[in-house]
Amino acid sequence: MQQRFLGRTGLRVSELCFGAMMFGSGADEATSHRMLDTFTEAGGTFIDTADMYGRGVSEEILGRWLKGRRRDDLVIATKVFATMSDAPNAGGLSRKHIVSAVEASLRRLGTDYIDLYQTHVWDATTPIEETLSTLDTLVKAGKVRYVGASNLSGAQLQKALDVARARDWEPYSCLQPLYNLLAREVEWELLPLSAADGVGVIPYSPLQGGWLSGKFRRGMASPPEGARGSGAWERRDTEETWQVVDALVEIADATGHTPAQVALRWLLQRPGVTAPIVGARSVEQLSDNLGAAGWELTADQDERLTSVSARPLPYPYDVLASYPGREPRTGPRTDFS
Repeated sequence: MQQRFLGRTGLRVSELCFGAMMFGSGADEATSHRMLDTFTEAGGTFIDTADMYGRGVSEEILGRWLKGRRRDDLVIATKVFATMSDAPNAGGLSRKHIVSAVEASLRRLGTDYIDLYQTHVWDATTPIEETLSTLDTLVKAGKVRYVGASNLSGAQLQKALDVARARDWEPYSCLQPLYNLLAREVEWELLPLSAADGVGVIPYSPLQGGWLSGKFRRGMASPPEGARGSGAWERRDTEETWQVVDALVEIADATGHTPAQVALRWLLQRPGVTAPIVGARSVEQLSDNLGAAGWELTADQDERLTSVSARPLPYPYDVLASYPGREPRTGPRTDFS
């Protein structure tokens, strides 16, 4: 598995990130540990969790696996925001909650530092200056190495970057957004902004809850039993979705890879993407996902998936796209040099 730089930082991470959301819920501890072994044996170094996953259970399972391993060989990411109790300050991005939450995450993970500490969502009730100054303090104290964010709008990310740099605070180095062949809205603002500002991008839900895994096929009258994306059947059961699934299956057959591997490979080849986050409930499922590394889609295959999954742009993006000079003359910046 290749290693990539996280945005403009000097931090190297594996091109696939292992998401630990299922630890303790979809996967028991023994299975979770076997998956972590499988991931690292394949060259994976980047692991993502959150304090809210299983209300801390995911971090605890990961922490017990970390014991006896070379901590510096791994990049551990977690998140903060969740309300963990009914106490008034038990959630959000206030200084009080962040400081309490990071100490709790460090205890559960059994580590002295967190490589990437991410705000899970924007907090409209807390001044961004309070949040960012607190994160900067954690970096200076050595408890956190880098900071990132998830689930932001383009305006929110831009504001956070501008405030941090104006105050000489640690800026967000990473964005964790929803991004896959069926959800490409991140391309409207967040991807270009991240590329321009040197922010790494680690997409979550790269298989859209199983819709891009090969389990969903045209002609089905209902979702497969037990599929994670079954709750979205009414919204996803459209001609647009099945056109994407059809192309995915055809390219999978042509390349000898599974649909999940093709969907992940498409993301790996998108400009500005650092590492898609793969989540799994079993070693077999994870092993399949790891097959996205080590090969490439041809230009024609990449273009077909990109074209078939494209959707009409809403306003104002449709108007902006119609004016000459909107695209950079030398193409999107992706090397952050």
